[in-house]
Amino acid sequence: MRTDTNDSWLARALARPEPEDDTARRILDAALEQFTLLGVRRSSVDDVARRAGVSRVTVYRRFQTKDRLVEETLLRELSRFFARLDAAVAGLPSMKERVVEGFVVALRHTRAHPLFGGMLRLEPEVVLPYLTVQGGSSLSATVEYLTGHLRRAQQVEGRPDEDPRPVAELMVRVAVSFLLNPSSCIEMEDAEQARAFARRYLAPLLDA
Repeated sequence: MRTDTNDSWLARALARPEPEDDTARRILDAALEQFTLLGVRRSSVDDVARRAGVSRVTVYRRFQTKDRLVEETLLRELSRFFARLDAAVAGLPSMKERVVEGFVVALRHTRAHPLFGGMLRLEPEVVLPYLTVQGGSSLSATVEYLTGHLRRAQQVEGRPDEDPRPVAELMVRVAVSFLLNPSSCIEMEDAEQARAFARRYLAPLLDA
């Protein structure tokens, strides 16, 4: 997978969830279904082309390589994830409440997502590097997204004008750790347990 700049990843993930080209959308839909069912490693461009009802040449013309196709599929799902997260917390009155609910929604959505959760179960050796040692772009894009929310909350709620990036990164890393290894002495099997954890440990970080 190619390594883009952090700003590029964030901008592309937030720009639009769907390409304008109908054929490209159909290919991405097929790729999502294919990767969900069989994983990335066991899927070929030919498999995606057949599922989309197009030629392999058409796939390559729009996405150039399999790595690019995988990346664009993940980016579209990341964009949809950000949109869902925004919708879930938009009506909450304070940043602390949004942090708590955002943590719950992010954890539940990612675990249940057919591609993200499915890849972790089917091909952990493929997806883990992109969430850990090779995860700079996707991790930083998520941190940048949360940083923007925290910075706006500082202005609206009159919080001290300090760089919220370290707090955002800590929150994202905590969420990723629970996603990768849910086994823990901390009970987080349901939404209320996750909410209680976030209220006790994550929300106070805003005042640190």
